[in-house]
Amino acid sequence: METKVEALQDNRVKVTVTVDAKDIDTRIKKTYKDFAHKYNFPGFRAGKAPRPIIDNALGAEAVPATVTDDVVNATYPLAIDDNNLFPVAKPKFAEDMGLVEGGKPFEYSFEVEVKPEYELTNYEPVEVSLPPEGASDAEIEQQIEALREHYYDYEDAAAATKVKEDSFLDIAMKATDDAGEEIESMTTDSRLYGLGAGILPPAFDAEIVGMKKGQKKEFSIDMPAEPTILTQPLMGKTAKINFEVEVKVVKNKVLPEVTDEWAKDTLGFEDVADLKKRIAESIVQQKEDVLPRMKENQALQALAERLEGEVPEGMLEDSETSLLQDFFQQLQSQGVSFDAYLAQQGITADQFKQDVKQQAQDMAKQDLALDAWARHFDMTVTDEDVAEEFVKSGVEDPKALQAEWRKNGQLHMVRSGILRTRAALDVVEKAVVTEMQPATAEEIKEEKKSSKKTAAKKTTKKDEAAGEEASEKKPAKKPAAKKAKKDEADKAADAE
Repeated sequence: METKVEALQDNRVKVTVTVDAKDIDTRIKKTYKDFAHKYNFPGFRAGKAPRPIIDNALGAEAVPATVTDDVVNATYPLAIDDNNLFPVAKPKFAEDMGLVEGGKPFEYSFEVEVKPEYELTNYEPVEVSLPPEGASDAEIEQQIEALREHYYDYEDAAAATKVKEDSFLDIAMKATDDAGEEIESMTTDSRLYGLGAGILPPAFDAEIVGMKKGQKKEFSIDMPAEPTILTQPLMGKTAKINFEVEVKVVKNKVLPEVTDEWAKDTLGFEDVADLKKRIAESIVQQKEDVLPRMKENQALQALAERLEGEVPEGMLEDSETSLLQDFFQQLQSQGVSFDAYLAQQGITADQFKQDVKQQAQDMAKQDLALDAWARHFDMTVTDEDVAEEFVKSGVEDPKALQAEWRKNGQLHMVRSGILRTRAALDVVEKAVVTEMQPATAEEIKEEKKSSKKTAAKKTTKKDEAAGEEASEKKPAKKPAAKKAKKDEADKAADAE
């Protein structure tokens, strides 16, 4: 078999394949013999019918057409591998291919879109930012602060204390819908309530900010466009919620002191020193597991940003298909349905599709960037490398598997995989690492305070701007500043 490759536009190539006459004659002879055994020809025993009888019974083109299909299907994958092509779409064969003839070579051609060979804007080592190895004092303090935040308690604040945007309070309230019917799930004589926890809408929180112990207030809010914990069951059932609220007491959040007694009695450690030692060991172990992956992800992402060119649609479809196959195999192994997964993640099917498309885009760009890196640094893959890859797969007969992959025209995938792995290792090894300094516990507290102020300002501005339109517009979703208060929100939700 001989092949010739001609470059066309838009990452397409034309491949011309010539199969020698000897091979064609062998295939024709075998096909006649197969037909003689396969079909019943009157007057002849199985396998003994001569060619003229077979041609007369099945048609003169039956055997040539069968041989032509067999030749094309058997040789075009080999032509792809022999020329190191990487198709990103199915080949398109010439319509006027013709049929094989005995004693003559057979020539056919096909066009196929192949992986483009893009360049990178530069081939200097990429830069990544990673946390330092080991466990710093600041990181240990962060973990201890997180534990304190988890094991907090409440105490009554002074009677003159006003409700703030992040306050917790004991509250009594009566809630009714727009028909005046009482809403039992919200009506209570006493409830621990945390503002900004997502239990009730931001519009409710805005109404009670500034109230003090013993004060009462009546007000109405529109049903929010995005449901909260308590408004979810009411979606579509009422347009407004009417409240009668009494602040029974404002609560102060009290964090435990870090003492040997607290470390032992609450957390089960010998003392504070033992607590810090165990935290340090945990941080070190986590970093040993996570830092290599973080470095690789950042390095490949930085490399992909240097790619000059757009990813072909065929590559995107392949990447998306691969991601979906892996995803649904994992779901099946875990015994989880797709609907259950969406519910757990709190996303829609459309959001899931968009996420997969973005991941496919990122994955394809990284692959093309690694290909460019491998070409630039003259990385190659030998036949021995390919054979070794099949040996490492652990199958019983690696040679047979390799032969099957070659027959199917899939060896280019193995070569590309080896090259990309080598390129990725090279990129990561050469990467310039900048150590990130972990924030101190005080810096984290200041950041939380700043986030709270920002959230409060945004809510206030919204309320002021609403004016007379408040009854027509639905309250906006509260900014994500309260995200840092997850533990407090969880505890309030638990109390709920």
